[in-house]
Amino acid sequence: MKVKEALFSGSSTRDSEKPRQRLPEFAFIGRSNVGKSSLINMLTGQRKLAMTSSKPGKTRLVNHFLINRQWYLVDLPGYGFANVSQTEKQKIARIIRDYINLSPELVMLFVLIDSRHEIGQVDMDFLFELGEGQIPFAIVFTKGDKMGPMALAEKIESHKAQILEHWEELPPVFVTSSETGLGKEELLDYIGEVLESIKDNSNN
Repeated sequence: MKVKEALFSGSSTRDSEKPRQRLPEFAFIGRSNVGKSSLINMLTGQRKLAMTSSKPGKTRLVNHFLINRQWYLVDLPGYGFANVSQTEKQKIARIIRDYINLSPELVMLFVLIDSRHEIGQVDMDFLFELGEGQIPFAIVFTKGDKMGPMALAEKIESHKAQILEHWEELPPVFVTSSETGLGKEELLDYIGEVLESIKDNSNN
C-alpha cells in the first residue's frame, strides 16, 4: 500500500471528540522516546506530520491523521516514563486507556519497542494488559539501523523468545528504521491486508 495523502484530522482526549467521519483506526503507541513520531513521519512520507522531540512525553493527546481518505493513523501518548508530574502521568494513562478500551473503530494497536534493549517490565505489563482486554496488537521494533544485520537478527530472536515465555504464539512482528525506511513496505502492506479483510467481511 502507498500513502498518497496524509492529513491531520484533529486531537482529542475522549471518543466523543474524535473526527466525525468514523473509519478504521490503526494506532501507534510506545514508551516515551521510542521513535514513534519519526516512524509515523517515515510511513506517511512527511517529515513533519507528527511532532518529534528529543524530550520524552511530547505527545499528550490522541492525534488522528486521515490516510488516503480511507483510514486513520492514530498517534497515542507514550506510556511509562515521561518527565511530567504524577498527576499528569495519571491523566495521560487515562487518555490512553479510554482510547484503547472505548474506541469501536480501533482495528490494530502497534506497540513500539526499541530493538536495541531488552523488553522492559513496563512494556511487558502493557502487553499483558492488552491481552487481558483482548485488544488486537502487533509489535514494532524500532531503530533497526542502530545495529549490524547479524546483531539485529539475534536481538529480534531474543525478543521473540522473551515474548513466547508468556504467550502461546507471537503477535505480528515488524522491524523498522525511520532513518533507512526499513520495514515501511511490510508495515503498510500489512495494514492494507487488514483493510481488505475488513472490506471482504463487510460484503459477506
